[in-house]
Amino acid sequence: MLADDAVLFREGVARILEADGFEVVGRAGDAATLLAMVAADPPDVAIIDLRMPPGFGDEGIEAAVRIRKQAPKVGLLLMSQYVEVHHALRLMDDFDGGVGYLLKDRVSDLAAFGVDVRRVAAGEVIIDPELVSRLVARRRTQDPLERLSARERAVLELMAQGRSNAALSAELHLSPKTVEGHVRSIFTKLDLAPDEGENRRVLAVLRFLRQA
Repeated sequence: MLADDAVLFREGVARILEADGFEVVGRAGDAATLLAMVAADPPDVAIIDLRMPPGFGDEGIEAAVRIRKQAPKVGLLLMSQYVEVHHALRLMDDFDGGVGYLLKDRVSDLAAFGVDVRRVAAGEVIIDPELVSRLVARRRTQDPLERLSARERAVLELMAQGRSNAALSAELHLSPKTVEGHVRSIFTKLDLAPDEGENRRVLAVLRFLRQA
């Protein structure tokens, strides 16, 4: 399901998704229409423009909050023209999974965009790499994550960009076993004990993002 007041962008994204095998079950130009459509037939994922009529403020996030309450299983992918750190951090505070924040330019990478939509549908947290870079650049001098080594920080930053262990292994030129060791060490240093009811990978990423 798509919600964006710009018809050309909305229809362009719809064509991209359909070409990648997705079924676009609805299109909306404002938050009210989106909410009515979700209530009538909840989709697997709702792709929502962060700024929509009538105020072009945070209507998209407010709609996402309401959708999560009325249809908890719907994945929520917020799209924005610009990097807006405060809005992205609010998403991280309000949701613990099945949510994403991407710049609209990301759509131009067709393969990556389809993968991101599927990850959100599967309950993962997806953050645009540009936003992650901004957060890293803004990190406070007294870093709560200071217990991590330089390599572990690099691993966690890539995890925040949605990389799997296999992708980490390829990008950092490390063996899968070494990557698994770094990930376990990150969990330990961040005091994330094993818990079947929580996804430690998501919790580690959220802690990383919230310290910006």
